[in-house]
Amino acid sequence: MSCSVARPLEWGTVSSSTAASGIEPIPEAAPTSLCAREPHVPADRLVAEMVPPPRFDSVRFETYIPDPNQPSQTEAVQVLAGFAAGLGGAHAVGGGKRGFFGFGKAKAPKTPAGPRGVYLDGGYGVGKTHLLASLWHATPAEPALKAFGTFVELTNLVGALGFQKTVQTLSGHRLLCIDEFELDDPGDTVLVSTLLGKLVDAGVALAATSNTLPGKLGEGRFAAADFLREIQGLSAHFRPLRIDGEDYRHRGLPKAPAPFTDEQVTKAAYATAGASLDDFPHLLDHLARVHPSRYGALTDDLKAVCLTDVQPVPDQSTALRLVVLADRLYDREVPVLASGMPFDQLFSEEMLNGGYRKKYFRAISRLTALARDAKGLVEA
Repeated sequence: MSCSVARPLEWGTVSSSTAASGIEPIPEAAPTSLCAREPHVPADRLVAEMVPPPRFDSVRFETYIPDPNQPSQTEAVQVLAGFAAGLGGAHAVGGGKRGFFGFGKAKAPKTPAGPRGVYLDGGYGVGKTHLLASLWHATPAEPALKAFGTFVELTNLVGALGFQKTVQTLSGHRLLCIDEFELDDPGDTVLVSTLLGKLVDAGVALAATSNTLPGKLGEGRFAAADFLREIQGLSAHFRPLRIDGEDYRHRGLPKAPAPFTDEQVTKAAYATAGASLDDFPHLLDHLARVHPSRYGALTDDLKAVCLTDVQPVPDQSTALRLVVLADRLYDREVPVLASGMPFDQLFSEEMLNGGYRKKYFRAISRLTALARDAKGLVEA
């Protein structure tokens, strides 16, 4: 199927009477199309961009608002703040490393005793990524000595640099944060677990969140046992930190806006500088031709994403790609304006009852939040 932009409406010329009525004229320049973008990301950009995404650039432990009914959230903040403080001190590169807290003489690297990392264990929407990014910001080290990325971004870095070069690149870091560790891919799990073992030996501290294994049902199910089992020899280096709670994105907020009409979405796309406009089924086809590790670059410089004819996704492979795109849009705070079906009808009942349901619920949650952000584009 060819990739095409949503069909522009015939707006015609804005008359002087229309302008006088206070209606803003529609810019002549057409909005961009995600389908027209095929980004290629060089390896050096992959390394440089291993920092918290824009949505989490300014978060700190102090800005995390614990649910008063969930004491584990307050405890998590306290434990992580202490963990970050413990990562101070020099971290020698090559030759030898100092002790965990920076004291003692340099010595040959060896696996430190006791937990060397933390695993944030909780359902979607409890603020795990907020806390993970806060840990990155609170760790007393230069940004170049800290890395933050999703599991997909880390595996793509290994693919771009090679395993040994990746080990060499990250071994001098004080901290590596991995968001959404992909337990559902056995091959990549082994690859990344081996990488993390090398980094622990080099003195790098670790922090991670993860998804749920296929076949493990339960929307808010905790995954610590799965995570620790899958990383096998590394399990002794992680302290599980359970975070209970409901999805904060919908805690006390109004219901998400209903989808708009094709005309409203198209008009808003033309009236919004930096917006994209695509037909949803064509966009899904295009995502199959772009590696998920490039979805962040796919959304570079966008101020809004406008989609017409949103429909239920046809299969699981397509659904999982859409999940990654939703994550990247949410990370970058890009509002999503859509017509067609509401976002809570994107995934079939079979998908929502299957092994990847946690991912799908997260995508629904995040797209709903972005749809709420986009409501003002039509009102404007």
